[in-house]
Amino acid sequence: MNEQNKRKFALWIYPQTLKKIEEIYKQDNCQSQSEFIEKAVTFYLGYLSANKNMNYFPKAISGVVDGIVSGSENRLARLMFKQAVVLAKLCKLLAIAYNFDESEYSKLHYECVEEVKRINGYIKIEKPDKWSDE
Repeated sequence: MNEQNKRKFALWIYPQTLKKIEEIYKQDNCQSQSEFIEKAVTFYLGYLSANKNMNYFPKAISGVVDGIVSGSENRLARLMFKQAVVLAKLCKLLAIAYNFDESEYSKLHYECVEEVKRINGYIKIEKPDKWSDE
């Protein structure tokens, strides 16, 4: 809906309802009370048609849930990326400090993969056991 198609008309409304609109329309990120009223009417029309068309609420709920999941997914992906960068730096520093050669690094990688599989990804920080070949 664009601005050019809007029409002005008289609206009779109770003062207490108008007062509530004045108090809350900005909380809904509306630029004006008219925008708030139009959004409310559109929602109510959807609500009324929901009795005839049960697809309205599932689509509305699905849209909200998709937005929440997408936002969470993006935040988790950014955090995981940052964590991976820090972990890569730590691994490189340790490899340099202990002069690991390729075979030692491969052996360590294999042991770590097997341990994570065994513990199903649950890592508990405690004093490490001896290396498996010691």
